[in-house]
Amino acid sequence: MTTFPAATILGYPRIGRDREFKKAVEAYWAGRATLEDTEAALAAVRAQTRERLSGLGLTEPYSIPADATGYDQVWDIASSLGIVPARFDDLRAEDGSLDLTAYWTVARGVGDRPPLEMTKWFDSNYHYLVPEISPDTDIRLVDDRVVRLATEAPGLRPVVVGPVTLALLSKAADGAPEDFTPLDRLDDIVAAYADLLRALAAAGVEWVQLDEPALVADTWPREETVAATSSAYATLGGLADRPAILVVGSYGPLGDALPPLAASRIEAIGLDLVKGQIPDDVDILTGKTVVAGVIDGRNIWRADLQEAFGELGELGARLGDDSPVSVATSTSLMHVPHDVEREGGMYPELRTWLAFADQKVGEVLTLARGLAEGRGAIAGEIAKSVEVRARRAAHPGVRAGEVPVVPDAFRSREAYAERVAAQEDLGLGALPTTTIGSFPQTGEIRRARAAHRAGTLSDADYDAAMRAEIARVVELQERLGLDVLVHGEAERNDMVQYFAENLEGFATTEHGWVQSYGSRCTRPSILWGAVRRRGPITVEWSRYAQSLTAKPMKGMLTGPVTILAWSFVRDDQPLAVSADQVALALREEVADLERAGIRVVQVDEPALRELLPLRAEDQPSYISWSVRAFRLATSGVKPSTQVHTHLCYSEFNEIIDAIDGLDADVTSIEAARSRMEVLEPVEEHGFARGIGPGVYDIHSPRVPSVEEMEAQLRLAVGVIEDRRLWVNPDCGLKTRGYAEVEPSLANMVEAARRVRQNP
Repeated sequence: MTTFPAATILGYPRIGRDREFKKAVEAYWAGRATLEDTEAALAAVRAQTRERLSGLGLTEPYSIPADATGYDQVWDIASSLGIVPARFDDLRAEDGSLDLTAYWTVARGVGDRPPLEMTKWFDSNYHYLVPEISPDTDIRLVDDRVVRLATEAPGLRPVVVGPVTLALLSKAADGAPEDFTPLDRLDDIVAAYADLLRALAAAGVEWVQLDEPALVADTWPREETVAATSSAYATLGGLADRPAILVVGSYGPLGDALPPLAASRIEAIGLDLVKGQIPDDVDILTGKTVVAGVIDGRNIWRADLQEAFGELGELGARLGDDSPVSVATSTSLMHVPHDVEREGGMYPELRTWLAFADQKVGEVLTLARGLAEGRGAIAGEIAKSVEVRARRAAHPGVRAGEVPVVPDAFRSREAYAERVAAQEDLGLGALPTTTIGSFPQTGEIRRARAAHRAGTLSDADYDAAMRAEIARVVELQERLGLDVLVHGEAERNDMVQYFAENLEGFATTEHGWVQSYGSRCTRPSILWGAVRRRGPITVEWSRYAQSLTAKPMKGMLTGPVTILAWSFVRDDQPLAVSADQVALALREEVADLERAGIRVVQVDEPALRELLPLRAEDQPSYISWSVRAFRLATSGVKPSTQVHTHLCYSEFNEIIDAIDGLDADVTSIEAARSRMEVLEPVEEHGFARGIGPGVYDIHSPRVPSVEEMEAQLRLAVGVIEDRRLWVNPDCGLKTRGYAEVEPSLANMVEAARRVRQNP
């Protein structure tokens, strides 16, 4: 067996340096490329990644991870094991496999067949597809995709979501017995993994990485998680014909899942030493390779190499000579952009503070060299990292970061009943219809924005173009019969970046793309200093839109927690402090919207669930400061101003107390893909304010029928009184086209009309 490499990463950005992955698959979906051309383009992205990582210095066998995906890593392994919803059985080949076209069809849905549900990957902004398992799902290895990718070049380490995490992240398929859980099928899942490991060994692969982030979370009962871990790895570790196994527990400490892994015969264990610490019982790993995740895979600040090297030294001393220590990132680098050196337009001093994926590879290699040759070999690099962090801490824009103590009175509004009475003159009846905010970002809009940014379109002409688009969107909503309108956000490039560009303390990137889900990418902003509002941001656009209609027009803002979650946030002060800074800036904007005559203000918090700590003991503190930040942003208005919020893929039942604590007048939430699963926790909790469970999944190109949305609404009215029940899509519409949006919204309005007339 080849020795595990001294330096490695747990994964790398999968989208290509210039989003070649996105361009290739979307060209195929749009009919502009053949499947053969698309597969060749995706192979080229993988080859580019291997060449880049080798050039950066990852040259040891199995130091480069083979972690490319066709859409999502969870769906990759689920489809490879034949875990395909019954509604798509006709797409399967005789052996049970899916070709690439069918694989994408299940991910995106088609006709009257909805896609797999999508939700957040642990506490990140990545979305994964939720497999559906029933007692009779035929779970077996049906696809050699993992083997093919691992053997594209010598010495690649395949990366696969582990069996326990796959079982825990899956959901019971429709029609499964009420007491069934996918974990009941763990033995069958493990048997299929055993076949996969044998196939890898037969192909000459000597190391495989099994990612088990579910082991660090309290989302599931710990006893069941630990028992499943013990069972799965006793079996897989005991196989005679298999590669050596690295099990990785990213996003937090493994805790009580560590002993069963240590007791198994697996060869290596990866520890997240950024979110966790060296375990007190680390000595139980003696004899195994310990892959030490000391370089942050989630954020973009340069590492403190002095601190990291010290931690590596302590780990090595506690383990002894029988346990090699390999240096690694704490998580896959899929969460960060490719290369900070491409950001030529960034403030030069700020750029020296940052490390994107390529720079993190360099940090890993530096630390590994220090372990091999002694601290003196990397003394210069350590001194430079200390100097950079000191210079950053002394920067005036960073040092001005304190937030004054905010009185509790600034975080509360009048009682909900008083607000309802004050809002009666909005004229909203039963089942009011609205959208979440954005409308399609057409090519014309993007070209106008690009021309304005390049200086080839004047301010006046850009303003005229955006006003024309706003007028078009308002007219469309009037024609469709929506009750509460939006201006469509034509002027916004992104719901976070737009605000970052108008707030002090933020910077944006030119090439800093990361994968959000499937082919969708986002460009997180960088919160590096003290946050202040320079002046009104959205007010004039909202004022103009309201002037075009007598119906209520929503002012649209992104909430403080989401701005933090979808940015790279400074790591030198508590998140709660940064959240209050952003909230105070938004509070000024909300007040200005109200003064401009906007009676409905939506402050979106789609990422509220995303930052929820994975360990239960850490959750109360997070919920407290995140709720307080939202209320600080929204509590400065009159009772007659209706405050909305929106949450995406939030697993409502896990944070319903926090959502209730936001005290918004109306909360809209994703519900279409999960087919109204949110209704049960709503009913159990007694949620008493307005709520809009989405009836239209905007992440799929389908046009849902009137009957489909009517059925969803009828489920909802069985739980929520119609005057509190809002009718809306799951999310904003910017990623869709008008050819889908217009008929979908027309069907949504008609579904609401039918339910109103015949409850």
